[in-house]
Amino acid sequence: MTASETSTSGVQRGQLGTLSVLAWAGEPETHQNPYLLAYSLGDGTDGPAAGTAAVRTLFAELDIPVDGQVVDGSRPGFPVRLLVEGGQAVLTMPYLNAQCTVPPEWLQAAAEQSTVHFMFASRPWPQAVPGRPVSEEMLTAFVDDDLLATSAHCLLPVGRLRQ
Repeated sequence: MTASETSTSGVQRGQLGTLSVLAWAGEPETHQNPYLLAYSLGDGTDGPAAGTAAVRTLFAELDIPVDGQVVDGSRPGFPVRLLVEGGQAVLTMPYLNAQCTVPPEWLQAAAEQSTVHFMFASRPWPQAVPGRPVSEEMLTAFVDDDLLATSAHCLLPVGRLRQ
């Protein structure tokens, strides 16, 4: 889940700490929408506040606002990519390359919508440790209005392997 730093970046990888990705499908109105959330556990080298600052710096460098605005991730050269194949979502972006198993309803929603709403939380979520289940109540408590307004949001096209 790491990538090398560039000499021009203001982000120190160690400040981001442990990064994780969680997938779920929500049901606004009549159809499901697939969501992918990336977050830090807040265990970076200089503490949670430095991790939050590093996330903001990273997305400023990527020219993606951290203000709740949804950015179109289909433009050429967009720095965040998503591949969905074999029941897995593979997310690639600077400082984060992650693969996670996604639930069947997420796969169905991603196939129907052809896009996934990706969010990168600017605040840490230390309770959502990789490998431990996250309940709907935990997710709902974390993804509140404040988080939505202070996260990076991208609508990513669903990439697939060509056969």
